[in-house]
Amino acid sequence: MKPIEIIADAVLRERNKMNLSVSALSKKANIAKSTLSQLEQGIGNPSIETLWAIANALGIPVSALIEKPKSRNHLIRANEGLIVLSEQKNYIATLLSACPQNARRDIYRLNVEIGNPKISSPHPIGTIEHLIISNGKALAGPIDAPVELYPGDYFTYSADVPHIFEALEPDTNAMLVIECT
Repeated sequence: MKPIEIIADAVLRERNKMNLSVSALSKKANIAKSTLSQLEQGIGNPSIETLWAIANALGIPVSALIEKPKSRNHLIRANEGLIVLSEQKNYIATLLSACPQNARRDIYRLNVEIGNPKISSPHPIGTIEHLIISNGKALAGPIDAPVELYPGDYFTYSADVPHIFEALEPDTNAMLVIECT
């Protein structure tokens, strides 16, 4: 199954669970009705921002829209995994582990180049991000209090406010765990 087919099935399934029309969900997610309709038909290549908007409107983690169920043992090599592109070409997030349905946690590997900072809108209330820099240098955290981070640094911060990730060196890599309460 192609990634767009997984997303299309998940969006339709989750929208129907909430008893929402395409119009109602598009309004709640603040995206065009045509975008949502095409997405449910398996047409297009949605950005991570679009997926976040839909997931937030549905009250689910974004991983529920992009990952198919897997067995208990699952290996993802360094250059593998489901890549979710941002509207910003210098920011690539690879979903490594989606949160099981009884928990609320997603794990991403980030590969970020110097360029425009990635400004994220607030996630649902209570969301926390855990960030470990593995290579390079970054500025990350809440917009009003970002921290400069170096390899090996661990930083956790509230993600229910606008927050930033900016690579300060080429080939900046990090592990990001998003935890929802």
